[in-house]
Amino acid sequence: MKSKTTKPTGSIQKAFKELQRDNVKITLAVVFVVAAAGLALICSHTPIHLPLLALSAVVGGYMAMNIGANDVANNVGPLVGSQAITLGMALLTAALCEVLGAVLAGSEVVQSIKGKIIDPEHIQNTTVFVGMMFSALLSGAIWLHLATAIGAPVSTTHSIVGGAWGGAGGWGAGAVDWPFLGGIVASWVISPVMGGGIAMGLMVLFKQSISDREDKKNAALKAMPLVVGVMGLAFSWYMLAKVLRTPLGLVNEFLLSVGVGLLAYHVFKSYVASKLNSLENTKESVHTLFTLPLVFSAALLSFAHGANDVANAVGPLAAIVQSLQEWGHHAIPTKAYAPLWIMLVGGLGIATGLSLYGPRLIKTVGSEITELDKMQAFCIAMATVITVLLASKLGLPVSSTHITIGAVFGVGFLREFLQKRLFEMKQMILDAHHGEDAGVIKNFLDRFEKANPKQKKEMLTYLKTLQKENNTLEYTVGLSKKERKHLKKAYKSELVKRSVIKKIITAWLITVPISALLGALGYYLIDTFNIVERL
Repeated sequence: MKSKTTKPTGSIQKAFKELQRDNVKITLAVVFVVAAAGLALICSHTPIHLPLLALSAVVGGYMAMNIGANDVANNVGPLVGSQAITLGMALLTAALCEVLGAVLAGSEVVQSIKGKIIDPEHIQNTTVFVGMMFSALLSGAIWLHLATAIGAPVSTTHSIVGGAWGGAGGWGAGAVDWPFLGGIVASWVISPVMGGGIAMGLMVLFKQSISDREDKKNAALKAMPLVVGVMGLAFSWYMLAKVLRTPLGLVNEFLLSVGVGLLAYHVFKSYVASKLNSLENTKESVHTLFTLPLVFSAALLSFAHGANDVANAVGPLAAIVQSLQEWGHHAIPTKAYAPLWIMLVGGLGIATGLSLYGPRLIKTVGSEITELDKMQAFCIAMATVITVLLASKLGLPVSSTHITIGAVFGVGFLREFLQKRLFEMKQMILDAHHGEDAGVIKNFLDRFEKANPKQKKEMLTYLKTLQKENNTLEYTVGLSKKERKHLKKAYKSELVKRSVIKKIITAWLITVPISALLGALGYYLIDTFNIVERL
């Protein structure tokens, strides 16, 4: 029976492992972009500039692959890092959901590609516009490729916006929407702070309501259905308001989301009740209940990502195609309508990039910043959705990439703080029992580990009194003050890797300038050699 359930998963893992060979990755990537060019020539019905059309489709497919390689890691990284499911299953789930999101719900987002990047009133020349869109697409893709190569998750939106601004800058400062640029700068702070704060709050809530309870199984039966109910409400509202963009209105969206949340509550309560007998009364065992909600959250986030961020790949491509189809008209189209073939290029490109080059960034997000368990990974997923919802309703500029990474930072720093406190508490116990029998010390430490927060506080109060009476505060057990200081420092840096954080933050700060520089260079070359007219 065991072999039947593990065989499909093993086959998927083997298949994705085969994809990670360099020659296979390069071959499949080339096949995909060539197929994208062929699809453009067959389906676009563009009468002129066919080489430019084919080249634009190649660059659009290349951009989509880089989005898949870099950005999707934010959705599935915590899932894989917490070992909720295998890397192969995570890649397959995310790839399918990305394609579905792009094809079923991505076209509305693509239509607004120009609205907040470039002011159309300042650009009335089709040749100039096509050159700027092409340079933006290429520069964004190149920067994402470089960021993925160094293992830094960055915002794909910021990459494409920076590239567009770089090209537009040569046409005049008035072509750039400067208030929108200010919003992007603000998002560097707002996004990670909000994401980290909400993730930390959720982690403390779950810790107090489940992990720290004496009867963890019954606590999970009471708390987990509520958690999943809130998840159902948050995700359905997110889908209605941000992904599907339904015209239901705020009140109707909320009421429908409440209905979904209540349904999720009752279904998951039955699921938890059926699982309780097979669980042990330990934190690790009870936290396995987060696996199913975590998989669903990663799938929904991937669907939403495919619907939203596909515009970064195919939005400029759609604008180029429409401009070529309407070549000779004086007015530049204000909206880029994306036919099905363009959405397929975007969705399949994201899935291809994720499958071929995504594992590196998945490892960075899921385990290189800090180690995660299933409960902590779920906090990160929930924090991403809640932050995006709150920010959109408050009109705050945020980046989903920065939110997720900020949530990972927040969980890591909270773990670090809690572990440091635990370390100090245990050291206090050793100080207070200095000179006593090792068995007595071990017994007290075991009791302390199993105690709830209130009992721990009482035990520490007792130890402080004991320390004052015996004047043992300055004693240590086997370690000098200097050694203890070094040990605390090493223990602290072990939980959150500062070098990875510095690399990621640096990449965030230079994303817009670097992609803008690349975009300006690209447009300069296109304009100098008159590439649009030649092709």
